[in-house]
Amino acid sequence: MTRRLRIRHTTSVSYAQAAVSSHNEVRMTPLTLPGQTTLDSRVTISPAATTWSYWDYWGTQVTAFELMDPHADLTITASSLVETTPPDELPAALPWPDLTARTANSRLLEFAHPTPRTAVPPKLLKKARKAAAGLDPHGTATAVSALVADRVTYLPGVTTVNTSAAEAWEQGAGVCQDIAHLTLGLLRGLGLPTRYVSGYLHPEREAELHRPVAGQSHAWVEYWAGDWYGYDPTNRTRADESHVVVGRGRDYDDVTPHKGIYRGVAGGPPEVTVEFTRVA
Repeated sequence: MTRRLRIRHTTSVSYAQAAVSSHNEVRMTPLTLPGQTTLDSRVTISPAATTWSYWDYWGTQVTAFELMDPHADLTITASSLVETTPPDELPAALPWPDLTARTANSRLLEFAHPTPRTAVPPKLLKKARKAAAGLDPHGTATAVSALVADRVTYLPGVTTVNTSAAEAWEQGAGVCQDIAHLTLGLLRGLGLPTRYVSGYLHPEREAELHRPVAGQSHAWVEYWAGDWYGYDPTNRTRADESHVVVGRGRDYDDVTPHKGIYRGVAGGPPEVTVEFTRVA
């Protein structure tokens, strides 16, 4: 069923003392893709700032801006209207020998090797290899995602943006970012090119029309099995019309929603809110 979602993503930063200046990049604009069309999007800044946009190496739209006057607070609001449709049925996956041959000497190699965030120990990779024994690439993605979800309980507040995949596995808890990083590391270790996806997930599939719902940004994975296919290991499901893609990369570092530097005294963490409204 086609649906339209209005998304409002607000990030607020308060400095301990007024920042002298700041330079920022924002990755909060949903992409237009097969099955997803961004009908309207805008990023507004307070205090007011001139913005410019560009597409980064990974194909994500970036909004950049700088504030050269002292400012005690910074608020970034990204608003978008996105139309999504359900994914097609999964076709047969590419056989493993063909997949390996297609990956070699292609850009898929960028998504076939671990990064510091996604590296996993050999003993954990051995578990994944056992769980996926005899399965095709689709089955491998599902089995490894289940292995991770069975071990790592979704529990906000127990990890940080700097937690590695191996650390999340050892403590058995984390958030969607940690679960995605673990799944990435294991699937890549099994020879399946996999990329990190940053975006949004509407928290109520059957939400009433025009009723705002509080949510948050979300992370899942896409694996390559002849084409790219999205899977959400946190929720043990294929990415569908409730998922909205903003960016893809090797891991979180490639698609961080807001990054920047400023001159001034260190302040507290930003406050982030995400609101969804289903309008059709």
